[in-house]
Amino acid sequence: MNNIEVICIESEAFYKLLAIVLERTVPKKESKSDKWISGPEAMRLLRIKSKTTLQKLRDEGRIRYSQPGKKDILYDTESIEAYLEDFVYEPF
Repeated sequence: MNNIEVICIESEAFYKLLAIVLERTVPKKESKSDKWISGPEAMRLLRIKSKTTLQKLRDEGRIRYSQPGKKDILYDTESIEAYLEDFVYEPF
């Protein structure tokens, strides 16, 4: 015969316990992505495939960039997100 033990717990305590269990078991999302990303990462965020388009956005000042080395160009994720937000259309 199996012995079954029933435990009663108040709902508030149950939800606190559930929150603790979820916090410890569910993987956390990364806090904040890098502020500066490479060209391929910027192209992925913008969903573009052309380096020329990326350069055009940079040259027109639509997205911010930094050039710490002669061939190293890094792109500001916040400016990319802001650029994408400019094209959001809200439903009526």
